[in-house]
Amino acid sequence: MNPKAHQPDSLPAPGPTALAQSEALVAQIRAAIEADGGWMPFDRYMERALYTPGLGYYSGGAVKFGRRAEDGSDFVTAPELSPLFAATLARPVAQALEASGTRHVMEFGAGTGKLASGVLNALHELGAPLETYSIVDLSGELRERQRETIEAHAPGMAARVRWLDALPEQFEGVVIGNEVLDAMPVRLFALDGGVWHERGVALRDGALHFEDRAVQSTHDAAFLRDLEIDGTGAYVTETHEAALAFTRTVCMMLARGAVFLVDYGFPRHEYYHAQRVQGTLMCHYRHRAHGDPFLYPGLQDITAHVEFTGIAEAGVDTGADLLGYTSQARFLMNSGITEALSAIDPSDIPNFLPAANAVQKLLSEAEMGELFKVIAFSRGIDATLDAFARGDRSHTL
Repeated sequence: MNPKAHQPDSLPAPGPTALAQSEALVAQIRAAIEADGGWMPFDRYMERALYTPGLGYYSGGAVKFGRRAEDGSDFVTAPELSPLFAATLARPVAQALEASGTRHVMEFGAGTGKLASGVLNALHELGAPLETYSIVDLSGELRERQRETIEAHAPGMAARVRWLDALPEQFEGVVIGNEVLDAMPVRLFALDGGVWHERGVALRDGALHFEDRAVQSTHDAAFLRDLEIDGTGAYVTETHEAALAFTRTVCMMLARGAVFLVDYGFPRHEYYHAQRVQGTLMCHYRHRAHGDPFLYPGLQDITAHVEFTGIAEAGVDTGADLLGYTSQARFLMNSGITEALSAIDPSDIPNFLPAANAVQKLLSEAEMGELFKVIAFSRGIDATLDAFARGDRSHTL
């Protein structure tokens, strides 16, 4: 691989150890492409780039989460921005636990453990009867970071935390997934001259590059045709089979309780909009976004926005109820984040100003407030949760 062939001028180059890890991953991917006859669907490439054991972005040792590029991280999530995110999310979690008569929480993709530690502490303060807090995370390196964070910031609750290597057949409680769906592999499709092609990965002089092939599946062809995209110009988009399968699995596992999924994205009519001609695929490296998924595989995040109508359909098809769907801003305001901020003394400038700035980012339409959505499913909960009492957008899905 020639990394400079894909390196935007503004991005810092990795160190020799990290570069060697990336090159080892590329060698594996190159061999897999050759074994597959010279072409690999993009979702398979994305899965290898993110999850190859020991080499992928989420299964290797990359820092990933943090506030600045200087600490080696690539992006920041809501729990990293403010502890008020976790404290506020804990309120609908506690309400769902009470409404369903359950005592267990399960979190997928717990990152650094800040969300877990914050939710644990908040549930304790709210008097929620929690027995276990289970974490599902593929990364051994992240599991260790989560353990350290929870022991440091929620020492009184750490004994209730466990890490799962496999999902239970049934679960009664509340499931949390913050920025999990966007990290799941997507397929790419390109429309050119009125003809749909699937976009995959091939080799050119040993380097990775995109290559399109005619759509073979009648199911894929029917789905793409139903989008009714004007075929006069080039158009690229994604489908989300992995995220849909995950949603179905989690909702089928849920015997009683609720599932809260927080991520950035749109309902179907906005996602597959004629003006969204380049799709939503995006890469994150050292807090800079760019569009080249072949830059340093294994060292950068690769994501796509979530198509929430499909997620809603996947959950409901299992028999789960759609509990609610709204913007992150409305969800957090309904759950009391502004009241939590007001509890901080405004005259305590060193504490109040950073907290207010972080909450502004969580709520602002220009930041995370509108782009991020919360969708929830339930079984055995008859009441409407406060978090969806105002501004529910389920009717837009």
